[in-house]
Amino acid sequence: MKNIVLIGLSGCGKTSLGRRLSRRLRMKLLDTDAMIVEKTGRAISDIFAGEGEGFFRDLESACAREAAAQEGVIISTGGGMILREENMATLMKNGIVFFIDRHPSRILRSTTLGDRPLVKDDAEKLFRLHAARLPLYRRYAHVTIPNNGGPRSMKRRILHILRHYRRNANIH
Repeated sequence: MKNIVLIGLSGCGKTSLGRRLSRRLRMKLLDTDAMIVEKTGRAISDIFAGEGEGFFRDLESACAREAAAQEGVIISTGGGMILREENMATLMKNGIVFFIDRHPSRILRSTTLGDRPLVKDDAEKLFRLHAARLPLYRRYAHVTIPNNGGPRSMKRRILHILRHYRRNANIH
C-alpha cells in the first residue's frame, strides 16, 4: 500500500488529521517533527536556536528518507519539508501527497505559535511563509484538501479520494 503524505503550513492540521486517518485506516503515523524530537531529545525550537535552520533541515531530510522507506504509513511532515526537492522526490516515490490548505488567518485563530520557531515572534511571518511556499505545496501535491472545517471533514474527503485512487489506479 502506498504511503499517505500530508504537507502544509505549520498549524494547518496535518498532525490532527494524521491521527484520525491512522485510527481509521489502521496505519502507523510518522510525524517527521516528532521523529526529530525523539532522535535528538530536544525541542525543535531549541534546535533552531542552537544550530540554526540549516541543521534542522538536514535532520528533516534524514527523517523524510527514513519515513519514506516504510510502506503503508501516514507521514505528517513539517511545514518546510517542501523546501528541499530531494525530500519531496523521496516522499513521492511511494506516497500520495495531500496538501492541507489552510489560510494563515484561520491558523492564527486556532493555534498558539509559541512552539513554531519560524513564526513564534512574528505572526505576520506566517502570511509571508504562506505566500512563498504555496507554489511549492501545489507543485508537489497530488491532491489539495482545503481545511475550512475540521479534521473530521478532511478525513472524509481523503478517504473518498483514496477509494477513488484504489479503484482507478490499483493502489493497495
